[in-house]
Amino acid sequence: MLVQAYGAQAGDQPLAPLEITRRAPGEHDVQIDIAYCGICHSDLHQVRSEWAGTQYPCVPGHEIVGRVSAVGAHVTGFKTGDLVGVGCMVDSCGDCEECHAGLENYCDGMVPTYNGATPDAPGWTHGGYSQAIVVNQRYVLRIRHPEEQLAAVAPLLCAGITTYSPLRHWKVGPGMKVGVVGIGGLGHMGIKLAHAMGAHVVAFTTSESKRAAAKALGADEVVVSRHTDEMAAHAKSFDFILNTVAASHDLDAFLVLLKRDATMALVGAPSTPHPSPQVFDLIMKRRSLAGSLIGGIPETQEMLDFCARHGIVSDIELIGADQINVAYERMLKGDVKYRFVIDNATMARHS
Repeated sequence: MLVQAYGAQAGDQPLAPLEITRRAPGEHDVQIDIAYCGICHSDLHQVRSEWAGTQYPCVPGHEIVGRVSAVGAHVTGFKTGDLVGVGCMVDSCGDCEECHAGLENYCDGMVPTYNGATPDAPGWTHGGYSQAIVVNQRYVLRIRHPEEQLAAVAPLLCAGITTYSPLRHWKVGPGMKVGVVGIGGLGHMGIKLAHAMGAHVVAFTTSESKRAAAKALGADEVVVSRHTDEMAAHAKSFDFILNTVAASHDLDAFLVLLKRDATMALVGAPSTPHPSPQVFDLIMKRRSLAGSLIGGIPETQEMLDFCARHGIVSDIELIGADQINVAYERMLKGDVKYRFVIDNATMARHS
């Protein structure tokens, strides 16, 4: 099946229309007509070869929502017309400890939705900046939000699960004081989710202008991290901190805000390493510095259902396919509140 898409032919070239091939649905496959695809910061890193191993042409996109257009003979969980989503992976080994635990995201054989090895031509996966995709039913998620919210649901498939998973793993809930560092594509979801879980949420930003925006998202307090007096007022008081910043920065400034035995989890992926934290900031209060990578398929479905129950979606700016390159440049400047989403119906118009 030939479909229209947007991708890059090299790391120094803009994304442009191209045609790609999708396999015919196999017995366990779901074919999806893609309605919307979110733009993630990792798309930019991969397309521009800022992360190693990019295969070209590269068609990014792993925040996919749409409608089922065909199913294989042995598909049991989905039917034509269902609203569904696809996140950051489309395959895994299925046999390892991680896969059996529903943690396919940590499988060594996990296949990313784009730029991952596949027997399909051309030998690597193409993502959601396209009109359609064919995915094994195991990696397809059910969308229970109202259809009119579908575009704003798309970023939940990455930004949503990336923040939900650590909040759930470290058992965030009522009575806990939780910090969210950064108010961007990931951070704004972290604030919404932690608030819905019942925590007292403190948002950290470097920008004075973001105070009101963070409060509107559900933050109980907002701290401008450049202000040392504001930071000092929260010393040794947090049960958990979710650090969403995707740029190298001083981690110690936040580690000292943790209580004894508390954890700061990193979910942002900077292009250069963070400075090493001071060991004494960890050992003196038995603090932990951890990381978290998206979430497994069961937890991603759990997140989508939680968001549907609580009326949570991403704050988005909907764009046409011909605006992708401009969106990338704006994203680098932080000029988006808080996630770009492509209207994939425009793929045919601009092809």
